[in-house]
This record gives sequence, C-alpha cells and structure tokens, in this order.
Amino acid sequence: MTPTNIGRLQRVPLREVWKHEALDFTQWLENNLEVLNESLDLNLISAEREKSAGDFSVDLVAEDENGGTVVIENQLEKSNHDHLGKLITYLTAMEAGKAVWIVSNPRPEHVKAIAWLNETSSADFYMAKIEAVKIEDSPAAPLLTLIVGPSAEAKEVGQAKHNRAERYSIRKRWWMDIIERSAKINKTHAHISPSEHGWIGVSAGIRGLNFNYVVMQDECRVELYIDRGKDTEEENKQIFDQLYAHKDAINQAFGTPLIWERLDGRRACRIQFTRSGGGYRSPDEEWPQVQDETIRDMDKLEKTLQPYLKKLKVFG
Repeated sequence: MTPTNIGRLQRVPLREVWKHEALDFTQWLENNLEVLNESLDLNLISAEREKSAGDFSVDLVAEDENGGTVVIENQLEKSNHDHLGKLITYLTAMEAGKAVWIVSNPRPEHVKAIAWLNETSSADFYMAKIEAVKIEDSPAAPLLTLIVGPSAEAKEVGQAKHNRAERYSIRKRWWMDIIERSAKINKTHAHISPSEHGWIGVSAGIRGLNFNYVVMQDECRVELYIDRGKDTEEENKQIFDQLYAHKDAINQAFGTPLIWERLDGRRACRIQFTRSGGGYRSPDEEWPQVQDETIRDMDKLEKTLQPYLKKLKVFG
C-alpha cells in the first residue's frame, strides 16, 4: 500500500528566515545551541555573542563541557578567504581549542583547508553547511550538516605527514654535508645536488651503472647499482655475473666482504657495503665522523670496482 500523506521537503532561502546574519541568525544560534550540538556531536553549554578578539568581534564564543573555549563564525553565504582568516585569528586570539565555521555554501578549497588544519593543528576545526527547509506550509526549520570535522585518523595522517617532512628535511641536510665533505676525499659526488630522498648517486661511467650513497636512520650504505632501464633484467644480470666472477679478488681488494645482491626476480642488481651504527638520526655531533667513514667507503668501493668495470662487455 502506497502512503498518500508524505509531504515534500522544500528549501527556503536563508534570508527569508534570518534577514540579518548577526542580528538574527547569530542570536538564534545562541539560543539554540542544541541544534549545533546534535549536528556536530558537540556538547556546548553556553555561548556569548560579539565577544572581542583584539580589534575584531567573534560571532559566538561558546564553552564546552570541559570548560574549553569554542569560537563560532557564521556566514550566510558562500565561504571565502576572509572568513577563513577570521576563524583562525579568533581561534588564536581566544586561545580556543575548537573552531566552528557555519556557511551556506562551502567551497571545495575551503573544505580542503579545514581538513588540512585538522591534520596539522592541535585544535579541532568544524565546517558545517546551514540550510532552511520546510514541508508544504510548515514553519521553516534549520538543517545543519557537518561537512568536515576533526578525527583521530586525520590527526594520525597529519602526524605522518609531519614526520615525513621532517625526515625529508633532515636527509637533505645530511646530503648537503656529505657532498661538501666528500670533496676532501672523493670528488665523484662533490658536484651533485642534495636530495630529500634516501639516496644520491652518480654514473659509474657506464649507462645504467651508478655509485650510490644510501642513508637510513641508523645505517649508511655505499653501492654499485645496476639498472639499465626497462626490459633490461637479463642484461643487468649478465653485468652482475661478470663482476661476480671476480668476487673473491674484489672482496680482497675492498678489504671487507661486500654484499652481492643479484636480486633474482627483480630488474636491478646491487653490490654494496653497509656500515651500521650511524645514520641521519644520529646526533648532529656524530655526523662528521659517520659521513667521513661513509665517504671513505665510497672511495674504496669506486677504486676497487673501476678496473673491473673497464673490462665489462656491455652493449650501449
């Protein structure tokens, strides 16, 4: 049986319900905090209008159940940069832990900005969309929808991004130092640009063969990396095998057994030496010693392998 008494939901222009943002909507919200609480899963217990924040006035300053300060900025129009700036300014001026931005039309770039703030800030940011609706001739009712808000996942993502950015910064500083110091011992890497990544390298004089430095948190590696590009797995293995035929002599010349990685099932191959006990997470005062030792490892690896590289049978 089909119901016949279902009404049709209609949207009402906001300015027909609240003609003035500050005088009407903000005052209504002050007296109806439960609407905000239900929609945003908050527990605000009081609010004050037009509270001073320096030379500005916050639309609403509320208090949550823990006594924390919450700033609320209302905008009965499309979100804009000006109000986003005000929201952040009010949050810092009031030393608030939460900020709520209510808009009628959230622009995608501002949704992303609020999501980013939740990832990178210790404060919690909410963006909510306000609409007015009615059914036939009923009074207009508010419809408040959470667009973006804080979450544990967002904080974890933000922390991961922060850690990654910090790691990139430290590694770039590490490479700047090692490039400068290498000029005193081995000039092969002295004129390349520092990287944010975990390795830097230069050509060994043969296409696809590189002498690489690799740095990890607590280890440093020097290596000959063999990868001549797409569809060259067989060729890479042949080059590795030519060098491997002289493994004992090469190990003896290097002075310490190298690690020979044919990496069957993968395209590239590697001949490497790893030094433990120091990497980019080492105390800064230990960097010079660790870097000098690694540079000497590279110098020794290059001088050990070059005579054999000159005898390689390669194509192109």
